[in-house]
Amino acid sequence: MRLLLVEDDDHVAAALSAVLAKHGVAVVHARSGEEALQALLPQDAEPFAVVLLDLGLPDQDGFEVCGRIRKLCAIPVIMVTARSDVRSRIHGLNLGADDYVVKPYDTGELLARIHAVSRRNASGGADQQAEESADGDGLRLGPVNVELATRQVSVDGTTVPLTRKEFDLLALLAQRPGVVFRREQIISEVWRTSWEGTGRTLEVHVASLRAKLRLPALIETVRGVGYRLVVPAPAAPGPPPASPAS
Repeated sequence: MRLLLVEDDDHVAAALSAVLAKHGVAVVHARSGEEALQALLPQDAEPFAVVLLDLGLPDQDGFEVCGRIRKLCAIPVIMVTARSDVRSRIHGLNLGADDYVVKPYDTGELLARIHAVSRRNASGGADQQAEESADGDGLRLGPVNVELATRQVSVDGTTVPLTRKEFDLLALLAQRPGVVFRREQIISEVWRTSWEGTGRTLEVHVASLRAKLRLPALIETVRGVGYRLVVPAPAAPGPPPASPAS
C-alpha cells in the first residue's frame, strides 16, 4: 500500500513513516498542501491508497487542501489534527474526508482506520460499483438508477416516487457506495442543520427509502456510526432449461 503523508513536521513524519513501513505501508511525504496536490497528479507510479492529511500546514489550511483533493480525485482522506471540537470534525467530513483522527492517537487505531478506508475504497468505491450513465448525470447501482439532473429514481426500470429529502439522502449515499457516512454528516448535508433533535428524522427517511425501493439491504446501518450504500450483487443465472424428452 502506498500512502501520502501530508505533514510539515519532519520529525513527526519520520517517526510515523517508520512505524507504517513496519506494517507494509510505503509512505511518500509531502510537507505542504501544494506539494501534496502535485503528488496526486496522474503519474506512472502506483496510485496512493490513502492520504493522511494534517490540518496545520505552512502554505494553506488543511481543510482547503482536502476540498481541492476531493475535486481532483476520489482517494480516501483521513484528517489528522489536534482540533477535537465537533464543528471541526463535521466541517472536515462535509468537505469529503473519509475519517478524522485527533492527536494524540494510538498507532494501532490509526493503522486500523487506514486499512478500513482503503478496503472500502477498493471494494465499494464509486468508480467500481456505480457506473455513470451516458449523459454523466446518473448513477447505476445494480438494479437502481439515480438520475441526478432530473431527480428521478428507478428500480429495474420502474420509476419510484421519492420525496425531496428521500432523494437527497439516496443521492448522497449513492455518489460514494461502500463509504460510511456519519449521521452528523448526513444531517448536515441533507437537512442543513445540526444533529440535535434530527436523528429520528434520519431513521424514518432511511426506513422509508428501504420500503419504497424494496431493497432493505441497499442502505446498511453501521451501528454507532451512520449509514452506507451497498450495491446489490447481480442475480445468479438460473439453471438452463431442461431439454425435451425424446
